[in-house]
Amino acid sequence: MDLSHVFDPLNKAQRESVGSPPGPILVLAGAGSGKTRALAHRIAWLIRGLGVSPYSILSVTFTNKAAREMQDRIADLLQRPVDGLWIGTFHGLCHRLLRMHWNEAGLPETFEIIDSEDQRRVIRKMLAELDLDEATWTPKQVQWTINTHKERGERPKQLLGAANFRQETLRRIYIAYEEYCRRHGLVDFAEILLRACELLKNNQTVRETYQERFEHVLVDEFQDTNALQYRWARLLSAPQDNLFAVGDDDQSIYGWRGAKIENILNFEKDFPRAEVFRLEQNYRSTGNILNAANAVIANNSGRLGKNLWTEQPPGKPIRIYTASNERDEADFVVGQIRSWTAQGRRRSEAAILYRSNAQSRLFEERLVHAAIPYRVYGGLRFFERAEIKAALAYLRLISSRNSDPSFERIVNLPARGIGEKTVQEIRQRSRDRKQSMWQAGSEMVSGGDLSSRAASALARFFDMITDLEEAIGHLTLPGKTEHVIRHSGLLEHYGKERGELAESRIENLKELVTATREFQYDEAEEQTDELSAFLSRTSLDAGERQAGQEDCVQLMTLHSAKGLEFPLVFMCGMEEGLFPSQKSIEEPGVLEEERRLCYVGMTRAMEQLFVCHAEVRNIWGKTHYTHRSRFLLEIPADHAECMPGYLLGGNVPSRAPPADSGNGSLKPGSRVLHHKFGEGTVIALEGRGSHARVQVNFIHAGQKWLISGYAGLKPV
Repeated sequence: MDLSHVFDPLNKAQRESVGSPPGPILVLAGAGSGKTRALAHRIAWLIRGLGVSPYSILSVTFTNKAAREMQDRIADLLQRPVDGLWIGTFHGLCHRLLRMHWNEAGLPETFEIIDSEDQRRVIRKMLAELDLDEATWTPKQVQWTINTHKERGERPKQLLGAANFRQETLRRIYIAYEEYCRRHGLVDFAEILLRACELLKNNQTVRETYQERFEHVLVDEFQDTNALQYRWARLLSAPQDNLFAVGDDDQSIYGWRGAKIENILNFEKDFPRAEVFRLEQNYRSTGNILNAANAVIANNSGRLGKNLWTEQPPGKPIRIYTASNERDEADFVVGQIRSWTAQGRRRSEAAILYRSNAQSRLFEERLVHAAIPYRVYGGLRFFERAEIKAALAYLRLISSRNSDPSFERIVNLPARGIGEKTVQEIRQRSRDRKQSMWQAGSEMVSGGDLSSRAASALARFFDMITDLEEAIGHLTLPGKTEHVIRHSGLLEHYGKERGELAESRIENLKELVTATREFQYDEAEEQTDELSAFLSRTSLDAGERQAGQEDCVQLMTLHSAKGLEFPLVFMCGMEEGLFPSQKSIEEPGVLEEERRLCYVGMTRAMEQLFVCHAEVRNIWGKTHYTHRSRFLLEIPADHAECMPGYLLGGNVPSRAPPADSGNGSLKPGSRVLHHKFGEGTVIALEGRGSHARVQVNFIHAGQKWLISGYAGLKPV
């Protein structure tokens, strides 16, 4: 039988893995090494080479898109449609199993899948039934707890003997939630996996039927499997253990959402007969990028080990830029993108990667200012994010009680016992009498038109807004914003959420304070007070709709970048405490995951990689002096090109003498005038040219670090 079309397109390592005899097989597929090709060709070889029926093959991918692409590739290789093959995501395949065996799984035939939002609604009902306050038992936190237990395979009965009152209360909520779902035939996403796993574990007939049917089980992105997914795959592939697992331990970056890197690290221990193949030839990046990425990831101890290589030339060195502050960093990146497009290259070939969602704000601002279209990949623009909208809604309602959209957004955020029924009554009164919802609600409270509980909760909300207005009257715009975020309860509310999402929301709120500090207010031009002017500006920024354009710069977190590739990549914010995050620095295991995230970011670049960090960064509107990321220092000097004022290998940035600072004769002691901050005295100068940093002690504004080329300082 001619199998040339199956094997000829493959390199030596790919051919060896694709044509290996059935059994437990682990394919360590490095970034850009053609893992999807290896999977598709393995299935084609099983069908064409070994005569395996597609009916006997189960292949798991992590997205529906990947499943469709895999099916198309296999059909092309076999030159015919593939019928009978089970290929899909863990959730999709488990759902299919449950539909076929609903009775054995203990479900009604017409069971309903509920999404994350519906799941929270059910949890809210349970909290009300148990007379628990949502302010203490946040629905999102309860949801996270329930789903985490399910992903570990834990039912409430396995959580007996809770260590404290809080854990016991969460167990009670879990029991009530499960009972409600049972009565109403509801199945959430985590339940799909758990129920399917229990079906195979507890029902011998079903288990043996599918173990006999699926002679070959293939799993993509194996490093991202959680405990339940791994258990399900093992149950199906037993007893022959014909499990073909493809993954990359160096790209395991989802530990915070339950992925267990141990699943891939312990593969040879769990399957003593396992064969391991390494796909190390990279088809994406240049030699310099790969060698630098190899050097960084080599600092991790918990890895199986491989070394990416390419037949491509070394290419351009990695360029490292030391920015004076985050605004200088953003301006530098935008300038490089302009140079890129001036050479006839497309904007969509450029990607700006960052560790925290909050970092996108300044890049968005500078791209809009430069009239460069952009898209925030896998997320919302800064001023469209829920926590930012909530904070701005508080500020708007304080500024104007007539803002009905703001009233509706925050009247029960954080939860304060004002239900949708009460809001609907206020909304109807507002329409009938052509009043603002604030005025309608106030009249309903004073007129006794609401239940005592609703009236009391609404009165407390009105008092809080009034108190906040009085408290911030004398504060600066950043002071007002920070005070409202803290004392409205938003900070505590979002802090109760768990994992990366909670951290991201808090970072975004901090960045909002920084945004107010950087806001340039001109009373004569704005014709309104500073707070109103800022709120108007955010509305305009949120209204920008450039994302619909196809040729636009891509902005995304490092997590969102996994699986993608771009000719031009900027990795920004490479500073200790930001990347790696402060939390990870204190936990060795988490620090290694952060380094894997750095490796993922570096290997997204095809032609040119820029790595940027700022010497000064504003957080909560305050200036913080930073240290370069340890990951940046792990990049070998012979694969990188340092921008002016920077040295590799752990040396501190060089400090040029203050001469030629970009301001002529400026030196410590000089008296200067700034258009916004007024008169002051130069304290220190660092660097040369337009990017030189000048520290000035202003008479009224205090000490400020400014960029020489943008400050417009005039000698007095």
